[in-house]
Order: sequence, then C-alpha cells, then structure tokens
Amino acid sequence: MPTVPELFESVVARAGDSPAVLHGDRVVTYAELNARANRLARTLVARGVGPDTPVAVALPKGDELTVVLLAVLKAGGAYLPLDPQYPARRLAHMVADARPVLLVRPAALRPDLGAPVPELVVDDPGTARETAARPAHDLTDRCRNAPLTPRHLMYVIYTSGSTGTPKGVAVTHAGAADLVAAQAATLAPGPGDRVLQWASISFDAAFWDWSAALLSGAALVMAPAEELLPGPPLHATLRRHAVTHATLPPVALSVTDPEGVLPGGTVMSTGDACTGALVARWAPGRRFFNGYGPTETTVGSTIAGPVAPGEAITIGTPWSGNRVLVLDERLRPVPDGVDGELYLAGNGVARGYLDRPGLTAGRFLPDPAGPPGSRMYRSGDRGHRRADGQLVFSSRGDDQVKIRGFRVELGEVEARLAAHPAVDVAAVTVVGDLAGARLAAWVSTVDGAGVTGPALRAHAAEALPDHMVPSSVHLLPSLPVTANGKIDRAALRRLAEEAERAAGERRAEDGPAGEPAAGPVTDPVERTVCRLVGEILGVPDVRPDDNFFKLGGHSVLATRLAGRLRDALGAAVPMRAVFESATLADLAAAVRPGRASG
Repeated sequence: MPTVPELFESVVARAGDSPAVLHGDRVVTYAELNARANRLARTLVARGVGPDTPVAVALPKGDELTVVLLAVLKAGGAYLPLDPQYPARRLAHMVADARPVLLVRPAALRPDLGAPVPELVVDDPGTARETAARPAHDLTDRCRNAPLTPRHLMYVIYTSGSTGTPKGVAVTHAGAADLVAAQAATLAPGPGDRVLQWASISFDAAFWDWSAALLSGAALVMAPAEELLPGPPLHATLRRHAVTHATLPPVALSVTDPEGVLPGGTVMSTGDACTGALVARWAPGRRFFNGYGPTETTVGSTIAGPVAPGEAITIGTPWSGNRVLVLDERLRPVPDGVDGELYLAGNGVARGYLDRPGLTAGRFLPDPAGPPGSRMYRSGDRGHRRADGQLVFSSRGDDQVKIRGFRVELGEVEARLAAHPAVDVAAVTVVGDLAGARLAAWVSTVDGAGVTGPALRAHAAEALPDHMVPSSVHLLPSLPVTANGKIDRAALRRLAEEAERAAGERRAEDGPAGEPAAGPVTDPVERTVCRLVGEILGVPDVRPDDNFFKLGGHSVLATRLAGRLRDALGAAVPMRAVFESATLADLAAAVRPGRASG
C-alpha cells in the first residue's frame, strides 16, 4: 500500500519530461516539480514537520501551491488547507483545533489566525536561498523525522458540523492507491491529457483533481478563481486550455454551455445529485461519469459510468478497496431494492474527526463484514442496491444539504444565528432550483429585541464561509412546529416560496421597471439591474445602493445575472463588473450600453 509521495515519484520516474502543471503561461515538468518539492520538503523537515503533524497551507492556486502540498506530504506531514476567503473567525478555529506546527504562506498573504503560528514564507529571499541549497533527490525515511507509512495523516479537511462547530476530517494515505486505481479504470487520464483543477484546495475534491493528473502522468490545469466561475468563464477556460478531463458539481454543469468543450473527453459529476437533464446535455461526444462519496472516505466511494442519455442515474458501484453496505436501523442488511442507510467501508475510510473521539465513535462504527479492527462510516445517506449491483441514492436522512456542491450542516448555520443575543430560536431551509439553491433562515427573537434580518445575516457572515451564509433572514413571532413539537421545515419552505412569489407579484404590479416601493428610480439601467436582481434573488424592494452579494447573491447567481443583463441591455457584461461593484448603481454604470466590454 504505497503513500502519495511513492505514487507520485513512480510517475516522475517514467514521465519526468512531461508537463505536470500548467498555470497561465507557465509549464512545469514532472522533474522540475519533483525537485522543487524535494528541496522544500527538506526545509519543512528542518522546521519539525513529520508524520502526523498538520501543516497549514494558505496559498493561491498556482504551481507554487502544488509544490507546497507535495513538499508537505514528502516531509511526512499532513496539509491543512486554509482558504483566505474564509472569515477570520473560522480560520482561527481551524488552526486552534488542528494545532499545525507551521503555516506556509506567501509574503503577500497574511491570514488573521487569532494566535501566532510559526511561519514559513515561501517567497522570502532567505527561505528561497535556504531551500535552493538543499538536495533535490527524493526523500527516504532516513531523511524524515520518522518513517512515513500509509496509516499516517495525508490531510485534514474541515467540514460543516451539525453541532455548530466545524470538524476536521483526518484522512490518511491508506486509500490513495485505491483512488488512483479507480481513476485509471474509469476516467483513464494519462500523458498528453489535461485535467482541470476546479475545486478549492479547502475541499477534498481538490485532491481528486490533482491526483487524477499528478498520479497518472497527465497535466494539471490551474486557473484563477474568476476564470472558473460556472457559466461563460468556466466554458472559456475549458476551451482555452484544451482540457480533456473535468470533475464538476451539477450546479456548475447546469449553467455552463457544453458546446465546444471537452470534445471526446471525460466529464464527471459529483458533489450533489446528478440529473437526467445533465447527462442529456453533457454525455454526447464525451464520456460521462457520476461519482459519490463524502470527505470521510478519501474523496469518494463509488462511481457510475460511462452514463448514456436516457439511462437511469445511479451512483454506480464501489471501486476497488471499498465496500458499501445498505443497512437498516439495527445494522442488518436490507434486501435489494429496499432503501436503507449507506455505510461505507474499506481502505479509504478516514481515521475519524480530529481530536473528537465522541463524534468519531458515533459515525465510524465497527465493520461487521470486515477484518478485525476495521470500521465503516455511517454516511447519513439513504439508498438501495439494485439487482445488478448498482447503487441508487435516495435522500439524506438528516439535516445535511448541498449548496452549490458544498456540504452544509443546517445545524451549524442555525447555531451561529442562535448565538446572537437577540435570537430565541433559528431554523434554516433550502430554497431555489439547482443553480439558484440558497439558504433561507427564519428566527424568533427574545422579547424587546431590536434586530433586523440584515444584521443577523451579517452576524452569520462573521463566522461562516460564503456558501453557508443565509441569503435572507426572516423574523417571525414564533416558528411553526409539527404535531410532535419539532420545527416544521416544510412550512418554512412554503413561507419562503410564498415570500418570493409575493415579491414577484409586487414587481409585476410596479410595471416593467420593477419600481421599488421606497420611491422611483429614474435611471432606466438602474431600474433594469434592480428588477433583475430582485427576480433572481427573490428579494423585494431592491434599491440601487444595495449590494448584490449582501442581498444573498453568490458566484453561480452572479453568472445568471450577467446573462440576464446581456439579454436585457444588449451589451456585453464582464463578470468582474458583477463582483467588483460595491452597489447596484455601480454595476449599472459598469454595464451601461456603450461602456461594458469583455
């Protein structure tokens, strides 16, 4: 059972002169990437990095990020990815919880971690000189602070927590070889291919992307975040870089035009339920796969495909080294065709949740069909096995949802809202379609509390990443409950739908301009922008001084807004205008016909 450094070095031995990373105009070969990672790994070892020691990594996408991740693994450490876009409070929690021995960052990026952490600034002249002077050959256990085995940590990825606290999933090297074998048997990347690095490094899906490339001999295509936005930016990136393999969530596939991209290539849908409509759009002229599996099982567990239009959508079968058990509430196998809970077992099962033994014990259970000491992960997903062995996902059995492909525990969002001193009870639901899915929150407040929905949304944004912040927060005297006293989430969803429908009716009554109730907006372009934002976000009374993202917009909806503005104004609308405009009035000025470009 090899470790990731061993898998990578075996590729270098046979494909050293092949391109490994493509970033802008830069082309880094496998031999160069390996040498740079080896030198940096020795510097990390000198700083105390070794097996089972987390190393926080905060770098933008690029070849230097790939060098650092490989160096951490070669040194024997486990990388802890820190997304600079996350709120400082969340980053501080992750660092305090994981206790990394080192933070690796560039000089231009200094994340606020709340407490000092030893640092290695990779582009500091002193660090560069020290690293350049070190040997470039592969490390052995004699070079490390202790021997590295497959049972040691590979990375720690933080996921949403149902108790209100993010939890670190501790993943080892043990499942990496099986994952690579599954990629070779299905996606079949190799020398000459180009694999898109789409996922943020803060998510385990990023490891799928770069392992599909760097552990197969293919080239990893890296691009800035703004060039990966679903829709026209992603389409242009796929085409410009002649990408042959891409793994994308359904929300990204749903708003991106398949015409002219990945011709004869391979696309995989993962992160959320795939639909027949997506297969019908993306499968023709390509090989289409559907993947399934949580962070707790080394990126994934099963894969289906190639899937053809018109075929039933399944999550496929477990790949080599993995098993899926369909069990009832007493952990007994259920017959084929009968729904049960999916329990995931095999080499890829994570060690557990970092320093959370109680939570680990509740989700990682003894595997009754495995060897002594083996465990299975209780996924919380429900599904069944067909007679032909294919697995079918049915639903979630708890309050976990997916927003734009991101895993969200509603309990964590509710806990953050309830932490506000004015909030008595909070509940969160999902509203909108696949591309426009967003969170809507409902709260009751303590008597006499003078708090507004926007203020509570700002309170949530102080600690939660963008995809977990509710697009709207509604105040009610009391929340609806079911007959057994639980919050009636179905009733809340109906309230959210009714609110959006009422907002649409008000805009229709106001006329084509969608005039807000607060007074006339005289500029016709501003009226159009406000109307379209109100329709897309389901928000009434949108004003020119509002901010699209503070109203609940996100990257996918930004793409939708740009498209609607192009249609309405007959002018090109650059995506950067949507993201950089502080107000809708600024956006209107930027996209005014005759001024917009690109």
